[in-house]
Amino acid sequence: MAHIVERYDVPRQLFWLHGPRTGPAVEFDPRAGMWSVYGYPELQEVLGDPATFSSDTMRVVPKEMMPKDGFSLEGFITQIDPPEHGKLRKLVSSAFTRKVVADLEPRIAAITHELLDAAREGEGFELVRDLAYPLPVIVIAELLGVPSGDRALFKRWADALFQRDAEVSLGQSPEERGASLEATMKPWREMSDYLAGHAAERRKEPRADLLTRLVEAEVDGERLPTEQVVNFAILLLLAGHITTTMLLGNTVLCLDAFPGQQDKVRADRASVPAVIEESLRLFTPFALLGRATTRESELGGVTIPADQLVMCWMAAANRDPRQFDDPEAFDPHRDPNPHLAFGRGIHFCLGAPLARLEGRVALNILLDRFAVLRSDPEDPVEFISAPSLTGLRRLPLLGKPTM
Repeated sequence: MAHIVERYDVPRQLFWLHGPRTGPAVEFDPRAGMWSVYGYPELQEVLGDPATFSSDTMRVVPKEMMPKDGFSLEGFITQIDPPEHGKLRKLVSSAFTRKVVADLEPRIAAITHELLDAAREGEGFELVRDLAYPLPVIVIAELLGVPSGDRALFKRWADALFQRDAEVSLGQSPEERGASLEATMKPWREMSDYLAGHAAERRKEPRADLLTRLVEAEVDGERLPTEQVVNFAILLLLAGHITTTMLLGNTVLCLDAFPGQQDKVRADRASVPAVIEESLRLFTPFALLGRATTRESELGGVTIPADQLVMCWMAAANRDPRQFDDPEAFDPHRDPNPHLAFGRGIHFCLGAPLARLEGRVALNILLDRFAVLRSDPEDPVEFISAPSLTGLRRLPLLGKPTM
């Protein structure tokens, strides 16, 4: 991986890309006031035990770090434990079944071609701007029933929420906490107001879309309150496009960094899914997620007390040499490849089939319409510098898509 770090000027925050990890699999960071889990078997244990490692991390966050304006994560299924989690997840699971997702393939292909056709009229081709960002946004916006033409708004909100450079820490000063909190809450409020407006419209005039399904859904015989509908929609809108944006950009970067593998996948398109899976392992888009202990637990030879914040570093676990041979290598022929990029257990990413389909369709079309996928040495690649994400802000490519 050394040549990737040097060639693309990878930010230091993405520490897992700067070489193999040699420290303990589980350790406490006194400065940040939280635990970190880096090992693959240890992370499997955490993700497989929601009773001990709860998704409700807000429970252990100091009250002074929480918004005081009625902010709530009601309906945000990534923060909910069983049995409520299962009930809410079931509400939208039918929108992401194998058949429903497979039926989207022609639309995904059509959008991809439209975006590439439009990019031919520009001065240069930049993968994130011209394809990797707008494609999944249009798809998830159409599923939800919000205007895909508002995607500049979605990008601004996502950038503000996910692409900040600050590290997660419980050890910040009150002033730092206040500034960090306000930087997060402003885009969150704007997005909540936007989706609440669309939800109100659906209550008056239902449509054949996912937002209407949320508005009309019932749990235990009662309709979901607007707050839960909005939070559910926020998660679907953000997670529904960010993962694919990073997946596609990272996969093209891997094929640029390893041209021999690009030659192989061009010769054997059946290997496209395996290329995507290896990209997900090596450049894990969502690098970490949080859990909170409900009781004392032994993990990786150490004891974690109850009511502790635990950061789960999937990006590090996916490069654990105890699980993956030669983990720093980009090897699409790795079999099996049980990476944790989409999580594991009851919180396994609901949109994983859609992200994989969008990546497969888009990558095949890129290989069709570009004689070679190469980054532009005169226009450097830019990484998202947040430690919680592994992805690209910009990936300028040489040439333009052919007809």
